[in-house]
Amino acid sequence: MNDVKFDFKPVEEKPRRKHRTGSKYDAVLDAFMKGAAELVEVSVEGKETNYLRLQLSNRIGAREIGGVTASVVNGVLYLEKE
Repeated sequence: MNDVKFDFKPVEEKPRRKHRTGSKYDAVLDAFMKGAAELVEVSVEGKETNYLRLQLSNRIGAREIGGVTASVVNGVLYLEKE
């Protein structure tokens, strides 16, 4: 049989999980919030609309931004201030 080489190292505790503190899509939300338009069409090169909707919706929830929704209609992504 083949022997497997291994090593144990005692530790006091497991490290905390590292959480991502931001997203590359935060810039889209920041620009929309600063703008005066109530409804905008959003497109990001190389990304599908439903994927973008999901990512933006997740960021809206994580940042607790009230009154902003992301939706897809006929294959086009919209951000709307309510």
